[in-house]
Amino acid sequence: MARRAPAPEQARHWRHPQLPGVDLLRARYVSHTFSRHSHEGYVIAAVTRGVEGIGMPGGDLRAGAGGVVLINPETPHTAYAGTEDGWSYRVLYPSIDVVAAVAAETAGRNGTPAFTGTVLDDPDCARLIADIHAAAERDNALAADTLLRVAVARLLRRYGADTAAPGALPSAGSLAAGRARELLVERIACPPTLDQLAAELGTKPFALLRAFKSAYGLPPHAWLTGERVRAARRLLDTGTPPAEAALAVGFTDQPHLNRHFTRIVGVPPGAYRRERARTYKTGEDSVP
Repeated sequence: MARRAPAPEQARHWRHPQLPGVDLLRARYVSHTFSRHSHEGYVIAAVTRGVEGIGMPGGDLRAGAGGVVLINPETPHTAYAGTEDGWSYRVLYPSIDVVAAVAAETAGRNGTPAFTGTVLDDPDCARLIADIHAAAERDNALAADTLLRVAVARLLRRYGADTAAPGALPSAGSLAAGRARELLVERIACPPTLDQLAAELGTKPFALLRAFKSAYGLPPHAWLTGERVRAARRLLDTGTPPAEAALAVGFTDQPHLNRHFTRIVGVPPGAYRRERARTYKTGEDSVP
């Protein structure tokens, strides 16, 4: 008997107008691979079918159906199909403010909490994540908001920890890496070379490269690509056409933006902008 072809890839990245600070992604991927990137906020995902592979700083992990994936802010990672049939999942991307507010209210924690595990066998929380999506898709904002807070509180109670207290004073290398990051953001559309950046900061190129990768988990050029995608998202949120956004943040053209945007966000910039337009201009939403 011939093997049945896998279902086609599909993805929807959107935001409900009454759930501020939370993005949602519902997707099925087979050949799609996320390049190494990080998020300003958290990743909270429930795998509903297949197997997702996750490349973390400490090595590769796998999450099967019913598993929960938790990734802290600014943690570089990749994602890819862990089996030839790919994977389906529902993802929440809550901001730091959203998670910190729940932590402060429910556990008296101040600051930015962190999750201590990445791949968890927790069908209970996986169902909660799927229920949040379902409520948002039905436009039941009260249920979605309630379930979101219950899910975040439960995940923090089971797997959360306070961020580590500040240690010793930062080294010269970490200070240089921080300043290099600031300069790359300031000159995002026309960044300096590594040699120019090192000379401006009074250090050597390889020393800066090592310090930057140690601080942010990525070399400067890869980190800058992710930052450009973040900047493009902010422009698309305001209605800027993808071609204009691409040039504004330093990509050579729209196809250049399309390639990197899709490999980091999971959907093309045009689809992302259409969903944002529906959210911000009409507040209406429908499930495709």
